[in-house]
Amino acid sequence: MTLDQDLHADRLREECGVFGIYGHPDAAALTALGLHALQHRGQEAAGIVSFDGERFQTERRLGLVGDHFSSAKVINRLKGNLALGHVRYSTTGETILRNVQPLFAELAAGGFAVAHNGNLTNGLTLRRELISQGAICQSTSDTEVILHLVARSQKTRIVERYIDALRTLEGAYALVALTNKKLIGARDPHGIRPLILGEINGAYILCSETCALDIIGARFVREIENGEVVVISDEGVESLRPFPRQPVRPCIFEYIYFSRPDSMLGGRSIYEVRKAMGRELARESSIAADVVVPIPDSGVPAALGFAQETSIPFELGIIRNHYVGRTFIEPTQTIRSLGVKLKHNANRAAVRDKRVVLVDDSIVRGTTSVKIVRMMYEAGAREVHMRISSPPIKHPDFYGIDTPEQKALLAATHSLEEMRDYIGVTSLAFLSVDGIYRAMGYPGRDNARPQFTDHCFTGDYPTHLTDLAGENRKQQLSLLAEAG
Repeated sequence: MTLDQDLHADRLREECGVFGIYGHPDAAALTALGLHALQHRGQEAAGIVSFDGERFQTERRLGLVGDHFSSAKVINRLKGNLALGHVRYSTTGETILRNVQPLFAELAAGGFAVAHNGNLTNGLTLRRELISQGAICQSTSDTEVILHLVARSQKTRIVERYIDALRTLEGAYALVALTNKKLIGARDPHGIRPLILGEINGAYILCSETCALDIIGARFVREIENGEVVVISDEGVESLRPFPRQPVRPCIFEYIYFSRPDSMLGGRSIYEVRKAMGRELARESSIAADVVVPIPDSGVPAALGFAQETSIPFELGIIRNHYVGRTFIEPTQTIRSLGVKLKHNANRAAVRDKRVVLVDDSIVRGTTSVKIVRMMYEAGAREVHMRISSPPIKHPDFYGIDTPEQKALLAATHSLEEMRDYIGVTSLAFLSVDGIYRAMGYPGRDNARPQFTDHCFTGDYPTHLTDLAGENRKQQLSLLAEAG
């Protein structure tokens, strides 16, 4: 395992972020800024496609937005008042340039670019069917399937082709497509992945989070509804509802972890929701302690809520180093043994001789938790109590979150007491499933009609999981390996 994998393998990996704008003279520059605000959703690659009235231009790069899209030279190459951008963390397909989105194809109806947040649970099945029919796949991303489906549709208009393709898809998606005349957005029938409509100086925007609107001074208009397709053109915004209505079930992890704290989703402040989860956690599992310490940065709002509810002082007992790069140093065993200290270090003055409550948003494999708890004891903590502001993660995700196989999830293979012993804490408690729903403003989970997609906790998946059946489970994505 490389040093980067060692540092990152025990976190839920981010999904992807999309940003599209129609009708602004600085479309590419605003897209780059929007992607910068969405960087937390994917740090492996970024891309922008623009249209100048005659031709499409594209820039796709591995790495961070600021590393490639901060220069005037690059932005000036992306001419036009229409642009579409994407930041990526791969959930299907390797981290290679041919997988970087937006993906672009020349169709009979003209140029067509698409960017996707989410994951298709029948993507491998569709890919195999398309290849058997003669399709040539250039990437290993499930998003390429959408291009092929649009190209093969027998419908006449591009929007009809797009909807025709959507009818075949299964899973979670927030899609934004760009043609020479339109920006088209779509959200899956359950609304698992978010998609936002904004406006700036008469130009319309489709993006993953409201924080991407804030960075450019744009106005929030509304959220795209589950199962809705929106078409933005010179005529304005057209809303289409081509699919039968289904219950909305947004992903609960957008509230727990993925969205930026300053974003709004479903009419709720992400920051306030996370504080409410911390307060609910305190009501369920308060403990006699001297300080509440967040595991930065994701545990901070919940720790604040926990501290406010219990009146236990909140302290920054762990300091995070924000400047550890992905290629910081050669991963020798000596360096790797430093473990979590490359990213976190104990603030001894805040925890020495104290009974510490450590608050985090989740436990995946538990390896990072082990290192942080050990670090607390080495810094002089008398007791370390861990409180997690979400329920135990017992099931893998197939909708765009990179979770390990079920056997690698600590809560799937250990009892609560076994987890406590493995991590090495004085006590361990998680927020209950009903507690999550109470923090969201409901009396509890409606088991007959769940309000959110919460399968990681409950095993209740809202869609079919076609690719998990039979031979599809081990489908090879590509025969081509690229040199690093």
